[in-house]
Amino acid sequence: MFKILDCTLRDGGYYTNWDFDKELVNTYIKALNHLPVDYIELGYRSAPMKEYFGKYFYCPVYELQELRKLSNKKLVIILNEKDVMANDAAELLQPIKGLVDMVRVAIDPQNFNRALLLAAEIKKLGFEVGFNVMYMSKWKQYAGFIDSLSQLDGLVDYFYMVDSYGGVYPDDVKETMGLVRAKTKCKLGFHGHNNLELALINSLTAIENGADMIDATILGMGRGAGNLKTELLLSVLNSKYKWDIDFNAIGNVVDGFKKLLDQHQWGTNVPYMISGSNSLPQKDVMDWVTTRLYSFNSIIRALQNQKNKVKDNEQFPVFKPKASCNKVLIIGGGPNAVEHSQAISQFIKENADLCIIHASSKNASLYVNLPVQQYFCLVGSEGHRLEKVFNDFGQFHGECVLPPYPRKMGTYVPASVRDRSFEIEKIDFTDKITDSHTVLALQIAIALEAKKVYMVGYDGYHDADINEIQRTLVDENEYLFNEFEKYTGVLQLNALTPSTYKTLKVTSIYSII
Repeated sequence: MFKILDCTLRDGGYYTNWDFDKELVNTYIKALNHLPVDYIELGYRSAPMKEYFGKYFYCPVYELQELRKLSNKKLVIILNEKDVMANDAAELLQPIKGLVDMVRVAIDPQNFNRALLLAAEIKKLGFEVGFNVMYMSKWKQYAGFIDSLSQLDGLVDYFYMVDSYGGVYPDDVKETMGLVRAKTKCKLGFHGHNNLELALINSLTAIENGADMIDATILGMGRGAGNLKTELLLSVLNSKYKWDIDFNAIGNVVDGFKKLLDQHQWGTNVPYMISGSNSLPQKDVMDWVTTRLYSFNSIIRALQNQKNKVKDNEQFPVFKPKASCNKVLIIGGGPNAVEHSQAISQFIKENADLCIIHASSKNASLYVNLPVQQYFCLVGSEGHRLEKVFNDFGQFHGECVLPPYPRKMGTYVPASVRDRSFEIEKIDFTDKITDSHTVLALQIAIALEAKKVYMVGYDGYHDADINEIQRTLVDENEYLFNEFEKYTGVLQLNALTPSTYKTLKVTSIYSII
């Protein structure tokens, strides 16, 4: 009989930065106590990292002590092999002996032999050992990897086939299980991702071919497109194999995680389907999708470029302004650029030595007939918005500027503005972000040799109303504002309409017209 491991807190942590509400965790643990789940993977044990990661990335001893008292299941933590050497094992794991039953190790196939050294140290400490070997769909590309699996015997308790890209099919599962079984007697597990919505059928195929352990998560919560849903697996096992399932317990835990699903919207979509079909990394896709900076067309273009090993679809002439501009007004997409457009237009008319940079073309139609040079930032799918704003481009008299080549996203440029499109040679004032609307607008201001930089339509958000995606964008913009001011030395960014950005100095547009 196979076992089920639920890894919601570990895999779902990619969306919450491994912080979960305590009441929700208690609800989760208590619900699983009434369900035929054998193991619960609580999160990582990790050495200190420079950036912030939450409680279940480190699984402190006090937390494991509390959960040990609550749970009647075997408890699991996972180590990220690339961050944990064999000589780190005792320090990380000795304090949790008696609290955790199994230690799994997330492994790149290229590091398999090194991981065996770590496994030996884990085994010495008395834990069950699980190997989660990633990139299952590419294992044949790693020379000698399959042959090396004979070293698992007597050292590793569960060897996991991890469909990292969510792109394998049932026949692949069956074939891979045969290849592995020919080399080792180790028990086999399967961890499926759901890019192609095959996590269930792949897991059932693994079960029918004798898998010993199957991973799943509540509501499929997990990195990228997510995982096999625990509640779906249990429902199928109830109907297909007559397993006794407490559906009240399922209802309780699903209800608890529904708010997180509404907030983070994990699950498959077209970009994840493309990445799964072509065994392309999900990390970039997850970043692109969750920050919502790019359209699906832009993301798919970027994935196709990766697949075809193409740097970018096209290179444009380098942006070299014909003249400098003493004053620059950067117009963002916030409502205040609309609310105060009459005053903003008056300010522009009173300043003949001013240029406009449209960080977003969302509000550009309000400023089309003004007698100043205008520049438009084209990032990702912004060209599509530009087409909607200007329709036939009869009133368009500006220039379009793209991020530096090569652009990961393969930026869309409307045919009507191709002869007026240029690319920034490089981003000078930061090396962290190169393809956002704001970083491009600020770099254009530098290229124009601006002495004063004004901003409108950068409203920001009030803390009480902000969601996670908006917070990410706010933090990114605050970082860019600070870097810009440090780089230029003397330039202060002045907001002329209301803004919650702390870096911007706010001056009323009405006080200067």
